[in-house]
Amino acid sequence: MMRRDLIGHLIRAGCRLERESDRHSWWHNLERDRRSAVPRHSEIAGPLVQKICRDLHIEPPHP
Repeated sequence: MMRRDLIGHLIRAGCRLERESDRHSWWHNLERDRRSAVPRHSEIAGPLVQKICRDLHIEPPHP
C-alpha cells in the first residue's frame, strides 16, 4: 500500500500525527489512546499495514 493512502486511512479513522522522527512518523489514536510508528517508505507492505491498524485499534483498509 502506498504510504499516502495509509496516512489518509489513519486520518479518516480519527488518528493524528503525534511527531516525526528520522525514520518513522508516530501516529496516535486519541479515542483509544493507542500509538504506532509508520515507516517513511513510499510503499508499505500489507502485513505491516495490518499491524499498524491493530496497534491503533482501527479497521484495516479494504483493498
